Amino acid sequence: MHKETLSEDRKKYLRKILIKKVSVVLTQVGILFLFIVLWEILANKEIIDSFITSKPSEILKTFINLSSNDLWRHLKVTCTETIIGFSVGIILGIFIAIILWWSDFLSKVAEPFLVVLNSLPKVALGPIIIVWVGAGTNAIIVMAVAISLVVTIMEILNGFLETDKEKIKMAQTFNCTKIQLLTKIVIPANIATFINSLKINIGLSLVGVITGEFLVSKAGLRLFDSIWRSSI
Repeated sequence: MHKETLSEDRKKYLRKILIKKVSVVLTQVGILFLFIVLWEILANKEIIDSFITSKPSEILKTFINLSSNDLWRHLKVTCTETIIGFSVGIILGIFIAIILWWSDFLSKVAEPFLVVLNSLPKVALGPIIIVWVGAGTNAIIVMAVAISLVVTIMEILNGFLETDKEKIKMAQTFNCTKIQLLTKIVIPANIATFINSLKINIGLSLVGVITGEFLVSKAGLRLFDSIWRSSI
C-alpha cells in the first residue's frame, strides 16, 4: 500500500513538472506570436513608422526573395564560422580556467590581465588580427574567439572557485588528489556553469563573426547584406 502511495505521489510530481514545462513553452510562443501580430497591426495602422521598423509581412517577403539570391550559401558560411569560433572558445576557455584553478599563483597573476582584456574593445584589435593571421576566414574566427574567450574563462573559473568549500575540505582530509578534486567534485558541481557558458558563448561568437565580417570577408551574412543593399 505504501509503495503504491509513493508511486502515485511520484507520478503527480512528474506530471506537475511536465505541465510547468509545457506552460512555459506555450507562454513563450504566445508572447512571440502576440508581439508579431501587434507589430503588424501597428505598422498597418501607421501608428509606428514601418519605414524604420518594417513589419513582419515585409520581412517574410524579403526573406523569400533573398532565399533565391545566394542567401543560404552566405548563411552557411556565417554559421560555420560561428560554430568553429564557439567550439574553439569553449575548449580553450575551459582548458585555461582549469589551469588557473589548478594554480592559485597563476590565477592571481592572470586576474588583472583578464579584467583588462575583458574590457578591451575587440574591434580595435581587428587590424592587428588581420596582420597576424591574414585577411580571410581565419581572421573572422580569431575575432569570434577573442570576443568570447575571456568571458568563458572568467565565468568558468569563478564557478570552479565557488565550488562548495566544505566538500573540498572533506575530500582533502581523505588525501584526495588535485585531479580527483577536479573530476569528482569541481566539474560535476559546475555542470550548470558550463551550460550557462554555452548559452552566452554562442551569442558572443556570432557577434565576433559579424564583427570580423565587417572588417574582412569573402562570404557571409555581412557581405551578403552589403551586396544586397548595393543592388537596391
